[in-house]
Amino acid sequence: MTNIMVADRIKNLREQANFTQAALARKLGVTRSSVNAWEMGVSLPSTHYLKELASIFNVSADYLLGLDSSSTISVTGLSDVDVEMIYRLVLYIRLKNGENI
Repeated sequence: MTNIMVADRIKNLREQANFTQAALARKLGVTRSSVNAWEMGVSLPSTHYLKELASIFNVSADYLLGLDSSSTISVTGLSDVDVEMIYRLVLYIRLKNGENI
């Protein structure tokens, strides 16, 4: 695990969720400079904050730490038809990219 990998994942997830550093900091109860330090790779979040970040972004702590390269999409509350559409889209993208299914 490198600080840069964790930093990049936190920043990318934050941006995908359309959070500013300040907004994420408020959600976590930390300072904006703490979030900035995590994203710059200057420091790592504590175990407590890794757990909180994983929960906020619906990913595993292993994903944040670079131990698992897969991420998940929560389909909670979606209809069976919606879930099927997402599944087909993922399949289409994998086939388009030449992956063996």
